[in-house]
Amino acid sequence: MPSRHRVTFANSAVVDLGNVRHWYVERGAPEVGERLLREIVAAVEMLADVPEGGRVVPEFDVAALREISHSPFRIVYRIDAERVRIVRLWRGERVLRLP
Repeated sequence: MPSRHRVTFANSAVVDLGNVRHWYVERGAPEVGERLLREIVAAVEMLADVPEGGRVVPEFDVAALREISHSPFRIVYRIDAERVRIVRLWRGERVLRLP
């Protein structure tokens, strides 16, 4: 049986999650933001068992840089031998660019 990957969040992803929460609070719907964050975390946790379950981010075309969708967001993550690292959470319509 394959080993589970450890799932971690980069600081950039933690900031993104906080911004999502804040956006919903500002609009008077904190419960919607909390529900969405719980759903995102649940989706991310599944990557521990199936790290290659997401698609390769098309803008970068790097096998270790993948994404899963949780509408309206793209959850971008990097895979290494033992870890899945969530790096960003972006709106789905956003086109990613290399720095």
